[in-house]
Amino acid sequence: MNDYVEVRYNLEPCDETMTDVLAALLAEEGFESFVPDDNGLTAYVKSELYTPEINRRVVEAFPFDSVITADATTIEGQDWNAEWEKHYFRPIVVDDKCVIHSSFHTDIPECPYDIVIDPKMAFGTGHHSTTSLILRQLLSLDLKGRKVVDVGTGTGILAILAAMRGATDVTGIEIDPFAFENAVENVRTNGHPEITMKLGDASCLEGITDADLLLANINRNVITADLPAYVRAVRMGGTVILSGFYIEDVEVVRPVAESLGLALCEVTEDNRWACMKLEKNSDEASH
Repeated sequence: MNDYVEVRYNLEPCDETMTDVLAALLAEEGFESFVPDDNGLTAYVKSELYTPEINRRVVEAFPFDSVITADATTIEGQDWNAEWEKHYFRPIVVDDKCVIHSSFHTDIPECPYDIVIDPKMAFGTGHHSTTSLILRQLLSLDLKGRKVVDVGTGTGILAILAAMRGATDVTGIEIDPFAFENAVENVRTNGHPEITMKLGDASCLEGITDADLLLANINRNVITADLPAYVRAVRMGGTVILSGFYIEDVEVVRPVAESLGLALCEVTEDNRWACMKLEKNSDEASH
């Protein structure tokens, strides 16, 4: 099991917007999971990625007038399911259509789509705005018989819902080996052999040119760098759904997307987090 560093960030003053922004800054530094509260944020990062220098950079980039203090503790590899059950992960219902819960939950509401996620340390339980925004998009789309690719699949939750919604060819791509193994376990638990999991980055998209739908819930910098590969993987007229960044970042991602032949169809927002739905209408990315 991986060792992690747990960093407790206290903010004075503190509000939800501040903790959201702090989480976004930390995500760009490699942090994977975040537990906000009224006084700040507890965040987790692999031990080999953590240096105290991260805290200095984050404090300098923080756009609010708030005092931030940080306290780091190394946590040896352990049963992350128990940690999530104790501290954070609770069943979540999305639009009364989809319930997401862990195998250790017992009081589960009935919904048309029932997803079991044992998150361990992988991002994506449905609690975060970016995940729930894409879940809502999947619930609104006709996915029967479709080919779907989920880049940065995390727990595999988006790939699993796509399969439940009728997609017959689903691929999840995850760069982190530990998260990859977790996604494989979650796919097996939910009984969807039509989902293929690949360990790696956007280079795993090589050879895919006919996806009907590509999902990427990562962060702005990775998305803008990898957008050419995303577009090449999608058929003409196919859909690309992007999240993992703030509403202010839409105007950063949009020109890159448009230069590659993607047309913006819709932007949805939750707690200042954004989700972009785009359609491929030219082959600029192949040039």
